[in-house]
Amino acid sequence: MEEFLTALFLVTIAEMGDKTQLLAMAFATRFNAREVLTGVFIATVLNHALAVALGEFLTVRVPISYIQLAASFSFIAFGLWTLRGDKLEGEYKKRTRFGPIGTVSIAFFIAELGDKTQLATIALAAKYHSPVYILIGTTIGMLVADALGIWFGVQMGRKIPEKVVKAVSAGIFIMFGIIGLYSNLPKSFISTWSVIAFVIVICALIYGAIKISYSNDRFLREK
Repeated sequence: MEEFLTALFLVTIAEMGDKTQLLAMAFATRFNAREVLTGVFIATVLNHALAVALGEFLTVRVPISYIQLAASFSFIAFGLWTLRGDKLEGEYKKRTRFGPIGTVSIAFFIAELGDKTQLATIALAAKYHSPVYILIGTTIGMLVADALGIWFGVQMGRKIPEKVVKAVSAGIFIMFGIIGLYSNLPKSFISTWSVIAFVIVICALIYGAIKISYSNDRFLREK
């Protein structure tokens, strides 16, 4: 019980304000809250089971920076996808390639790789040698923190215009993606010209996503 309560408390605290909680909040403005929480649960169980079973492999043999780079690129992609929107009103859940739960699960799983809550799970498993209780405690801790984030996201979605919600959600994804790239790319890759080029590319992609979103809105109005 000590292992369970320790894991529950530490991961709940660690997840508060973390990027994965903000990710859950952003998804809650796009998908049903129950679907988001289900996706978070699936991703957390798989991710933390991986942390408990393969912690040594992840931290010693695969550089965390590589994993975080992949997560950063995926954040930017999800941000652009959020800005772009969908072509048919009320159909985006059906047309999403992996479905709402699958989409949340994949995004959350990637985001959690190399995150402090996953690293905390690895440390707890190494300290207590009680993988089942650690897995249950950390999973429930994530669900508690992210349920609060999802509730806030739903309330935000009800009170704020859809376009503002889209922009805020996309901004969360893209911001963390850029921060992740800056933190994990080799410093030799970061120069004045590379930053300028990156900003131009990002701005062009954002502009294109917004243009597509406006086209979709016009299509819906004409329909």
